[in-house]
Amino acid sequence: MSNILYLVHRLPYPPNKGDKVRSYHLLRHLQQHHRVFLGTFIDDPEDEQHLPVLQSMCADLHVERIAPRSAKLKSLGGLLTGEPLTLTYYRNPGLQRWVQQTAARHRLQACVVFSSAMAQYAQPLLPGVPMLVDFVDVDSAKWTQYAPAHRWPLSMLYRREGQRLLAYERAVAAQAQRSYFVTPNETALFVSQAPECEGGVQSMGNGVDCDFFQPAADLPSPFQAGEQAVVFTGAMDYWPNIDGVSWFVAEMLPRLVAQHPRMRFYIVGRNPAQQVRALAGTHVVVTGTVPDVRPYLQHASAVVAPLRVARGIQNKILEAMAMRQPVITVSGCADAIGADASQGLLRADTPAEFVAAVLQLLQSPDSAAALGSHARQYVEHECSWQAHLQQIDHALTGASAMALEGSAA
Repeated sequence: MSNILYLVHRLPYPPNKGDKVRSYHLLRHLQQHHRVFLGTFIDDPEDEQHLPVLQSMCADLHVERIAPRSAKLKSLGGLLTGEPLTLTYYRNPGLQRWVQQTAARHRLQACVVFSSAMAQYAQPLLPGVPMLVDFVDVDSAKWTQYAPAHRWPLSMLYRREGQRLLAYERAVAAQAQRSYFVTPNETALFVSQAPECEGGVQSMGNGVDCDFFQPAADLPSPFQAGEQAVVFTGAMDYWPNIDGVSWFVAEMLPRLVAQHPRMRFYIVGRNPAQQVRALAGTHVVVTGTVPDVRPYLQHASAVVAPLRVARGIQNKILEAMAMRQPVITVSGCADAIGADASQGLLRADTPAEFVAAVLQLLQSPDSAAALGSHARQYVEHECSWQAHLQQIDHALTGASAMALEGSAA
């Protein structure tokens, strides 16, 4: 078995938010055929209880703790050094020492980096330890996209971060043996901004665990009798999710309630920001962390993902589809997944289109159930984690060969 160094910016367990779902399944895939040395961060104290699970999966596990508020202040040092703030946010001497010690003690065949910020730990090992990078999304484009939605000075900081991070992403991709993005659109976007990297990047899609996410009789409804629940799921301290639910409550909800007074909008997800908590009221329920999102999805009258600011494949959409729910979302998110309306993925880009699509599902439950069955069939056939992640295997084989050649020389 090869020795693989795996560097992840957030503890890849439990798989309860988008990046952790992908990083966890990538870990599972890697450990099937390799000894994995995992270096990562914890930014949520509740995740401490899950360390034994990861320790059982890895040859070694090193975890550093991040306090988000103090880390944000520390990251401002990047303004003086000219670096992306993302890099200084995740810079940690303890993790640097562990990476160097691991490389000295074990013959590493490759380093798999999850998110560009973690490449700073792999770069000193080059060229002896080839680097593969899962960028997931073009994060620099995300920051650039945030800028117009915020006032100065945040708008200035976000615009600067987009520019500096893109320069770093280009440098990392140029050094990597292979780089991955979650969709062909994200890959094309990066190549358009980094044409010199075109030959070394490809898409590697997200999947969904259809064995776990499937309707079951023992999942009781969390809703009140007679109410029509429209559901959104996601980490509620994440700006695109905050923006999405705020938009829905302001622009769509009043029109829907006018026609369906028993309708309630359920915002289901961990760490709701103050802006989200303030939305709670007669027709809005903010749940906070729930032990299991599946009952909310299974018993919903409609599932929406009104994400105006989002990139790549949204796991929340795949999970809802696996639970036999049609999903209403913006065209950008639907295009990333590839399904159409006949396969249970309904496009809506304006408040009027969202309202019309939700009303269609509320008023035709039999039609909605049929679309839900088509949605389940689509993700079963098109969204297997194994099918997507096996793309990295060929690159790992090549990386191992390069590392052996280097050690022989």
